[in-house]
Amino acid sequence: MSKRLQGKIAFITGAGSGIGEATALRFAEEGATVVLCGRRIEPLQGVQEKIQALGGQAEIAVADVSDEQAYVGALQATAQRHGRLDILVNNAMAYTWGGIDTMTTADWHANFSTTVDGTFWGTRTAMQLMKEQGGGSIVNIASICGLFGTAWMAGYSAAKAAVINFSRAAASEGAPHNVRCNVIIPGVVDTPATASPIMSSGRRPVRSESRPDGITAQTLPAAKVASAAPAIPGPRCSTSVTNSGTSAMRSPNADHPVAKFDSSAAR
Repeated sequence: MSKRLQGKIAFITGAGSGIGEATALRFAEEGATVVLCGRRIEPLQGVQEKIQALGGQAEIAVADVSDEQAYVGALQATAQRHGRLDILVNNAMAYTWGGIDTMTTADWHANFSTTVDGTFWGTRTAMQLMKEQGGGSIVNIASICGLFGTAWMAGYSAAKAAVINFSRAAASEGAPHNVRCNVIIPGVVDTPATASPIMSSGRRPVRSESRPDGITAQTLPAAKVASAAPAIPGPRCSTSVTNSGTSAMRSPNADHPVAKFDSSAAR
């Protein structure tokens, strides 16, 4: 395997499981020193051990992304310790489940505090650091729910839609400074977070996405999503992934063709 990220410092939130864990493993395999961020140290230690067993480099930063001071402090400490921050992956998310007519204001806000506020705080801090050092790459993880909307997950769908358009704006602002911001848009991914309640109990999850085209999406392995991520911090544009096909976004200053990722093989 190539070492596209050799010598890079990569900070990944929600790195204790799912897409975050898979991305951390892939980044380390590609040569990056990975900083694993999450609320609980035990899952992060498990991922760190996996990376070290494969000969990679991994550190742990315990921080709640919904806590501005804790998250910003962890990013700044990483940059100070290593002299730079090359890559930020805003992967951490939170969601609530239920109908709009029964959703509380607290439930609504819970969808935004980590997914939207955390992504903003991380992107703002990373852009400040990366502009000073002459460039860098920010990768935000969204969801197909942010494109189509998903019944019983209105708050989550709205939050992920915000991440998609925020990433577009950040890409435009960062481009003149060689700071690229891209977004990956997965479909239904097989992770602990999707084990319930949106999945069918007792069997490999398959569900309708409530989409106008009537496509039924199957789950995508987290490692499949992670395989798209290493190309983004390199000299290529971003890739977004859905279970039903491909789409992509790139920063305005990207000078390479859009790299498309077909997830149909995962079905």
